[in-house]
Amino acid sequence: MVQINDKGVNLAVLGATGQVGMVMRSILAERKFPVKDVRFLASSHSAGTVLNFEGHDVTVEDVEQADLSGIDIAIFSAGGGTSKIWAPKFAAAGAYVIDNSSQWRMHDDVPLVVAEVNPEDLDDVPSHIIANPNCSTMAVMAPLKALSDKFGLKRLIASSYQAVSGAGRGGVLQLMNEAQAALEQGADKLVFDGKAIDFPQPTKVVKTIAFNAVPFIGAYADDGSLETDEEQKLRNESRKILHLPHLLATCTCVRVGVFTAHGMSLDCEFEKDVTVEQAKEVLSVASGVQLMDVPTPQDAAGKDPSFVGRIFQNQAFEGHKGLSMFVTNDNLRKGAALNAIQIAEVMVRKHFSDRL
Repeated sequence: MVQINDKGVNLAVLGATGQVGMVMRSILAERKFPVKDVRFLASSHSAGTVLNFEGHDVTVEDVEQADLSGIDIAIFSAGGGTSKIWAPKFAAAGAYVIDNSSQWRMHDDVPLVVAEVNPEDLDDVPSHIIANPNCSTMAVMAPLKALSDKFGLKRLIASSYQAVSGAGRGGVLQLMNEAQAALEQGADKLVFDGKAIDFPQPTKVVKTIAFNAVPFIGAYADDGSLETDEEQKLRNESRKILHLPHLLATCTCVRVGVFTAHGMSLDCEFEKDVTVEQAKEVLSVASGVQLMDVPTPQDAAGKDPSFVGRIFQNQAFEGHKGLSMFVTNDNLRKGAALNAIQIAEVMVRKHFSDRL
């Protein structure tokens, strides 16, 4: 444990050396999170690594050997299997755990929170575990919450266009290696015959991802629906976060050859009539939302808001009850690291205000 300030909370980050953990450390410093003492933890493989935080050298601890006492808030970004084992142990030792994996999201006693959308769910956390939503769900929650509060969201049909970084470093490396192979062999071949390129065997995404779109993310759900578990997350998590248990929702998830930031095409049906102008008026003042005529992943990469644009009246729904729009959001930043830290900030205000 390294002391950073005289006041604040005792913070731990599990998975501090990973892709999302690296972004977390940067955002914690950037947002001046009120840290008194900080600890970075990981597996034995990364233990002993020295990371700089706020001008202090912090040695990464092996979680298997760590003393868990004295931690106020622990942010996890280490995968569902690790979280299943360690979240209850951290919670039993007195810490509030904010978990980035899918392990706890649908547990009844675990709040699933987007900081701008349902912070009231953090008023009481008896399990001491809080779940961060899936990154594609996260991208659309802020705009949908604002519109639902005003017009009553009834139905949601979505298609995602998800960046390879959502598949971890393996997805990023696959895109890099495949793109390099295409450029070396003559990318003009792709225009006339995509099979002319001798692409490397896919290593993370199930098919070639460079200059391609792959409509399969995750694994087939075990209910026989032929949806993937990634596609079911949007429906199940949206219902819980928005407190709309009967929301009609479906999603087709597609991996695309983009490094960072997910895109989401949304077709929404509302209980009340809504025009494009009314929707823009609501979204223009919604927390965590930024309007843009043509939002793209490159616009969202490295930034906090969900960028919303291409809003038009959906002619598939009767009257003026349907809208279509496109949303894009940085899947590593808001989609994982930033929201977890924003949840921690809310927890500080609600439960540790005497430490400030």
